[in-house]
Amino acid sequence: MPAHSNSICILDDNVLVRNSIVQLLDSDGLQAESFEDTEVFFAHLNRNKVSLAVIDLWMPNMNGLEVQARLRKISPDTEVIVITGREIPGVRLAALEGGALAFLVKPFDDEVFLSLVRHALRISR
Repeated sequence: MPAHSNSICILDDNVLVRNSIVQLLDSDGLQAESFEDTEVFFAHLNRNKVSLAVIDLWMPNMNGLEVQARLRKISPDTEVIVITGREIPGVRLAALEGGALAFLVKPFDDEVFLSLVRHALRISR
């Protein structure tokens, strides 16, 4: 598996959210790749080291908790931040118990998000 230091992937079915997060990270000097489709994301994950995955909870073909569980099997060292536009009781706990570093409800504070990303990149080294 090729190593790309500090590789960040954004998985969200909403193009506006993906682009917004990529621009936010870029403004902080960080580069990210974004994915709309879970299978394309997993194909990328199988070929590349990913330090951090930012995963939307509610997507059409696989929810974020399912993505998180599958990601843990493929790449247990990848840090995860789960994001969602609507929080359902119990889901936050399930994500955190599944190993997510954080669970954020959109729209989230840019500085809080960037701080979490920086923390995730430090601990994934």
